[in-house]
Amino acid sequence: MTARTVMVASVSGIGPALAAGLPRLQEDDPSARALGYRNDAADVEKSMYPRFEPGQTCANCNLVQGSDKDAWRPCPIFAGKLVNARGWCNAWVARSG
Repeated sequence: MTARTVMVASVSGIGPALAAGLPRLQEDDPSARALGYRNDAADVEKSMYPRFEPGQTCANCNLVQGSDKDAWRPCPIFAGKLVNARGWCNAWVARSG
């Protein structure tokens, strides 16, 4: 098992109690800036991120984890941090199903 596998496995298996202790992702975080993360999808600049479409949020991204009732949830793209369910980043992938 590689270090990457361990990290992905630990993030994907994160429980609600552990997730509650994680810090919230800040827009000025280097990884957030690299992917155009915004805490509120309404603040995404369409001219900078042309693949953004209204209605896309972390809540309906296939990558976000946690309960649909949680406002802040874990995302493996930003390991060890929580993203806002109303947020968006350029790694957004439509939830299947």
